Formats: sequence, structure tokens, C-alpha cells
Amino acid sequence: GDRRAAWANASGPRRRHQWSDFDGYTHGMKTAISLPDAVFHAAERQARRAQKSRSQLYAEALSEYLSRHAPDEVTEAMNHVVDQLDAAPEPFVLTAAQSVLARSEW
Repeated sequence: GDRRAAWANASGPRRRHQWSDFDGYTHGMKTAISLPDAVFHAAERQARRAQKSRSQLYAEALSEYLSRHAPDEVTEAMNHVVDQLDAAPEPFVLTAAQSVLARSEW
């Protein structure tokens, strides 16, 4: 079937941008992608309903996809933070955490 090229923006590695940082034409990496007509038209309708630009819709969708499908990166980042913390928790914090875990439904 016929495919259409769509432009999407991705934030660079230096700073995470909020969409409110930009007015109109956005900054960032520009890339062309090919989409089936049905996906393109559905995305256009969703962008209009959500009152978002096509670039914003695609960037948010891709960010959500990556967060769902790249859990190892999230785990790795969390492990890095934990490694930076003091290895021995305070006795009060340890007791409180154990108490909460004991009452939690698994």
C-alpha cells in the first residue's frame, strides 16, 4: 500500500525538553519515517483531538513505547542511584521498611 513520510522530533541527549519549552516549530533531531496510510490517518485524528502537533504526538508515543520496552535501562539507572546511596540504612528506616513490607499484600 501507499506509505507517507512523517516527521518526528526526538530530544537530544543534553537536556530533556518539555513540550512547553518550544513555540511552534520544535528543536531536536529531525527524522523521516514511513507509516502505513491507516496509521498515519489515525495519528492525524488523534493529534487533532488532543490538540497536539504531529511531532509532539509521535515523540510522546515513542517515549512511552521506549519506557515500556526498555525496562533494563530503567533498572540500570535505579541500580546506579542505589549504588550511590549509603550502604547501611539507619535502624529506624530499616525497621519501618520491614514493617511496611510485612503488611503489604504481595
